[in-house]
Amino acid sequence: MATTLLILGASGDLSARLLLPALGQLLQREPDRRVNLLGAGAEELSHEEWRRRVRAAFDTAGARGQAHRLHHTEYTRADVTDPNQLRSLLEGLDGRVVIYFALPPAVTRKACEALRKVPLGDGTVLALEKPFGDGVESAKELNDLLLQLVPAERIFRVDHFLGRSTLLNILGVRLSNRAFTPIWTAEHVESVDIRFDESLALEARAGYYDHAGALEDMIQSHLLQVLALVALEPPATLDTPGLSTAMIAALRATHLWEDSAQNSIRARYTAGTIGDREVCSYVDEEGVDPARNTETFAQITCEVRTERWAGVPFRLRSGKALTAKVSTVTLNLRPVRHLANGFEGEVPDGGKLTFSLGPDELRLELNMTGGADPFALQRGTLVSRFGEGQLLAYSEVLSELLDGENLLSVPALSVQECWRIIDPVRRAWAADEVPMREYVAGSLGPEE
Repeated sequence: MATTLLILGASGDLSARLLLPALGQLLQREPDRRVNLLGAGAEELSHEEWRRRVRAAFDTAGARGQAHRLHHTEYTRADVTDPNQLRSLLEGLDGRVVIYFALPPAVTRKACEALRKVPLGDGTVLALEKPFGDGVESAKELNDLLLQLVPAERIFRVDHFLGRSTLLNILGVRLSNRAFTPIWTAEHVESVDIRFDESLALEARAGYYDHAGALEDMIQSHLLQVLALVALEPPATLDTPGLSTAMIAALRATHLWEDSAQNSIRARYTAGTIGDREVCSYVDEEGVDPARNTETFAQITCEVRTERWAGVPFRLRSGKALTAKVSTVTLNLRPVRHLANGFEGEVPDGGKLTFSLGPDELRLELNMTGGADPFALQRGTLVSRFGEGQLLAYSEVLSELLDGENLLSVPALSVQECWRIIDPVRRAWAADEVPMREYVAGSLGPEE
C-alpha cells in the first residue's frame, strides 16, 4: 500500500525549495517506493499547475521525469486551520499518512488545534518544522497538544541540519577509533567550536527571520543539537531510545559559561559585497523592522557540566552575509604536557580535529617535522573525505518519515532544554545588557 504524504502549506517556499526536490530524489533513488502526494495551501492552483510545480521541483534535484513515479498526486485549496476542511482532506485516506506542516509556527499551532476535532487514523504521523514553540513553556504546551493527537512515537520534529550522514560521521569517528575514543574528554580537549556561517543574506525571508534572528533560527534550533551529539555519553545502541536519551542528558547538563549571558555576542550586517553581489544593510532589507533590533550574527559559550566535559568551553556561532559558507565542528586539543628540548618552533596547541558538514570531510591538524630542518616543527593537515551523501538532508528526513522511523526526530525534552539554555541570553539581549555590534557584509563577522 502506498504511503500518503500530505503537505500543509504546499504552495509555499519550503515545499518548492526543499520538500518536493527531496521527494523527487528519493523516488529516483528508490523507484519501488509507492507514495501518494497531496498538497494543500491557501493559493489557488489547478491540477496541471500543481503537477507543473512538482515536475519543476523534481528537476532541481536532478530527478527529471520522476513525477510519474508518484502513485497519485493532487492539490486542494484549503484553510488548514479549519477543522472541517482538514477533515475533508483526510477523509478516505487509508494506511500510513504523514502530515507535514510546511507552515509558519503560529499557523502550525492553529492547525494542530484544529486537528483535535478531526479523527486521525492509527497510521498518522505529524511532522513539524522548527521553531518548536518560542520558549520553554510554549514548547511544553505544543508538545502536550501534539500528544493529544497521536502517540509520541508518531511525532517527528524535523531538524534537517542533523541528517543521518552528519550524525553517523561524528559518532563513527569518535566511537570506533582507538585514537579518538580516549581523548574525547576535558583532559585532552581544550575547547570546542561549532560554527555555521552563511554567505547568504536575508534572501526575502524577513517575515520569519526578523522575528527569530540568528540565536533562535540556528543556535537554539540546530547548533545545540550538534553540541549534544558531540558531548553525549556513548549510547549502548544507535536506535532512537538510546541516542535520544544520551542527547537529552547532554543538554540537561549544558549551561551558559559562568552562568552569564555577558559572554554572548550579537551583531547585524551593514552594507557590503559578497563575491560579486552588493548587499544592503540588514535594516534596509525589505520587510525588516529596525525597531525589533534583530541580530543576524549570534555567538554563545556553553559548558557541559559532566565529569567528561566540565571546564571545556563550547562556542556556538552562526551568522548571515559572511564571507563564505562554513559549517564545522572543531575539537581544539590541549598542548602536550612536555616537549623535549631540541625541537624548534612554537606548539600553540595539541592539534585540531575538524568535521566539515558539507562537503563532509574530516581534517586533523598535527604538529610535525619534515621540512629542510628535521628539528623544526610545522603544521600538517590530514584530510579524509566521507564522500557524497546519498541523499539530500530533506530526502533523509522524508525517507525516515515514510518508513516509520524517527532516529532523526528531535525529542520533546530536547526542545525544551534548548530553550532553557538560551533563555538568559534572550532576556539579556531584550534588556540591551549586551551591545548590538555591526559587521560589514562579506566580512568574517564582528571583530570580537
